[in-house]
Amino acid sequence: MEGGLGGNTGPTNPSDKSKVLDVKPLRTLVPLFPEPPEGPPFVCVPPNGPFLSGFSPFFPFSGQQVSQPTPDLNQNYFNSTAVPLRSVRAEPAPASGNGSHKHKSAGPSSVKKKAKRRKDSESVLTSLMNFNPGISLSERDDGNRQLVESVLLRFDALRRKLSQMEDAKELHSSIIKRSDLKAANMMLTKGVRTNMKKRIGVVPGVEIGDIFFFRMELSLVGLHFPSMAGIDYMAIKSGDLEGERVALSIVSSGGYDDDAEDPDVLVYSGQGGSASRDKEASDQQLVRGNLALERSFHRGNEVRVIRGLKDNVHQMSKVYVYDGLYKIQESWMEKGKSGCNMFKYKLGRIPGQPAAFATWKSIQKWKEGLPSRAGLIIPDLTSGAENTPVSLVNEVDDEKGPAYFTYSPTVKYSKSFKLVQPSYACSCHDACQPGNSNCSCIQKNGGDFPYTTNGVLACRKPMVYECGPTCPCIRNCKNRVIQTGLKAHLEVFKTRDRGWGLRAWDPIRAGTFICEYAGEVIDETKARQESGDGESEYVFHTNRLYESFKWNFEAESSEDFDIPSPVIISSKNSGNVARFMNHSCTPNVFWQPVMYEHNNEAFLHIAFFSKKHIPPMTELTFDYGIPQSGETQADNPPANGRKKCLCGSPKCRGYFY
Repeated sequence: MEGGLGGNTGPTNPSDKSKVLDVKPLRTLVPLFPEPPEGPPFVCVPPNGPFLSGFSPFFPFSGQQVSQPTPDLNQNYFNSTAVPLRSVRAEPAPASGNGSHKHKSAGPSSVKKKAKRRKDSESVLTSLMNFNPGISLSERDDGNRQLVESVLLRFDALRRKLSQMEDAKELHSSIIKRSDLKAANMMLTKGVRTNMKKRIGVVPGVEIGDIFFFRMELSLVGLHFPSMAGIDYMAIKSGDLEGERVALSIVSSGGYDDDAEDPDVLVYSGQGGSASRDKEASDQQLVRGNLALERSFHRGNEVRVIRGLKDNVHQMSKVYVYDGLYKIQESWMEKGKSGCNMFKYKLGRIPGQPAAFATWKSIQKWKEGLPSRAGLIIPDLTSGAENTPVSLVNEVDDEKGPAYFTYSPTVKYSKSFKLVQPSYACSCHDACQPGNSNCSCIQKNGGDFPYTTNGVLACRKPMVYECGPTCPCIRNCKNRVIQTGLKAHLEVFKTRDRGWGLRAWDPIRAGTFICEYAGEVIDETKARQESGDGESEYVFHTNRLYESFKWNFEAESSEDFDIPSPVIISSKNSGNVARFMNHSCTPNVFWQPVMYEHNNEAFLHIAFFSKKHIPPMTELTFDYGIPQSGETQADNPPANGRKKCLCGSPKCRGYFY
């Protein structure tokens, strides 16, 4: 608008609506008031008049004026309701250069489809809220390890379900998707949380080194209540009166000028004073969280420290690691980068706690090659067969590696499963999209995309169907997860009492694909022979009895597998990293049957996914299962391969096969 309000003039023909003014947002306009010598005093009148002598209306109110009746405030003069600006989709760019837009009107069928989808979505949301909290009032106040893990598992199951629903909505919707906030709100509404009672020091059930991928997870388990603020505090009661506020926990995630490189010392910046779109930077004040930290410095109470780090797999996300208890050693004020005063607090880690952030710093150095990994035997035991190297490490004894085997990244079939009914490839020429009811691969998955947009398994299913080589969709289609290889940097390492094991350098989010069980498909006779030779840990059986567990959200369908016929895979002579995964009676990994076809032949794969968030350098384990009758000779201990279990779980069965 040239020259601001005072310089704007309307077109010659004020009724010509085809001409568009260059209108700027109101908040960017600055009114120009004439100086007294330059013109008459500024007069404010309604746009429709009446106008004083010497003043005339401006465009678009310069047309013929009609008298306006007194409005009825109880009457609605608007046919539409206001919506947030961020939920309004921008108009597409014009296809031609003449600047005209061609709008396609929504037909009745399109409107009905959208209304049906909206109704179905609301129905699903209502059903999602109909679940039993299953947590008593006392358990909400004080938790334990089992409760903490249960709350986190239920939150992530609900979040994945909501994320799956969001992905299936209109592809070009610009509405912000925050399934984590929606899931947390539903959990808090139903009272599914624990450790609500604020406390100084240790939080029951939360262990040092635990990782979280969402800030709301910290709140649900009572580790750090604020969803955004970096300082959590409470007032200590003195008799019947509330006393001074002390700090309970802090989250250091790079929002301020923190010095967070030392694994045992953290220089934390106070809160407030940051510049924003609406205000300039200012001096921090000794109030709220800053005052609580100052009080904790003088009292000497413990403060929980959570460090926020960049997620290497999902660059736009953060991982939060609980680094244990610290004490504030110093406090001072200094000029920040903005030139304003800010509070600084030096916190020292209390000695004798398990390593957490220090482990992350060591891994970062290993990845950079400075220094090299201690006990490293082979940098990549796959010899390039995987797109991510797998190191072989022994820090326990002098053994130079496991018995020789041929590394194979996938399973080998001597014969394939013939599909009972013909199965056709999808017709997607770009990438299969959630919500596309015409995609045959989505139809085979019951109408739902099996993975979220970041490649996480949405829920356990009787069978997951991925796009196969026959499908014309692109190689990095979101429905080709297990075919794209390892996602995390894995390491085969020597354990102290269970032979070789498997762990990851990277943090692993719940539902992340880890690897498939590779090897050679064999028959029962050969499997029984290998078990008799003491090689049962290198044989995988799909028909064993596995302890059931609930991983999906409460309202979802059965998690029982539907495998066409039993499959036995031997990794004795050829296999991949999965052959090194040890048994645990409370594993952090589970297996899921996945099938994709080629030339009308179905190929079954056993894919391993993380059951929960797994911190770096934590051993990956799964349940080996219990043999059914016929697999072994029940009365012959040497033949049945029963071995003493050393998993160390509180729920250990005492043995495994």
